[in-house]
Amino acid sequence: MSNSYAQPILRTADLSEGLRIVERLLGIADLRDLEVDFEARVSSAEILAPLLELLPHARWFAEGDTGGSSTKGDEPLAHLPVRLRGLALSPETVQPFLDAVGDSPATVRWDFMGWPEAPEVGLGVGGARGAFVTLCVNVRDLELEVPATDHTVFVHVKQVEAERAPWLAAQVGLSVIGDLEMAPY
Repeated sequence: MSNSYAQPILRTADLSEGLRIVERLLGIADLRDLEVDFEARVSSAEILAPLLELLPHARWFAEGDTGGSSTKGDEPLAHLPVRLRGLALSPETVQPFLDAVGDSPATVRWDFMGWPEAPEVGLGVGGARGAFVTLCVNVRDLELEVPATDHTVFVHVKQVEAERAPWLAAQVGLSVIGDLEMAPY
């Protein structure tokens, strides 16, 4: 499995605006096999408890020197802060996840079959590899390293189809606002 390349197209303090842009992008995508992945950096029991209730099979690992993880069967509360990841979930879990995550840094990534044809930039229908949209919540980057008070929407494409990112942004009335970068997973 190779990584996708992502480019930011919106930064906003209004989370609902970010979600509207995601919905518009999903409206032009081939949504067969649609699933959602979540990741969050969690520092408090008040945030961790509802996230674990929502995502009971989430994987997690400790950030720092404690070395705790779900693969070892450790108790996450004993290892805060942790990075929690839920994979291949239903789109209906997005709003409950956003409600539970509070002001913690998090990402929601929609994964689907492909992007549409982009004849204006010479591209045919895009396949599943590189067909994602990510909403970064309370963080500026895909790796959850740069905390923020706003939210960023990224479109993902194949590296060889980099022209698709600005084309996608234009389809929802936006333009790219940063560089194309390799996504972490």
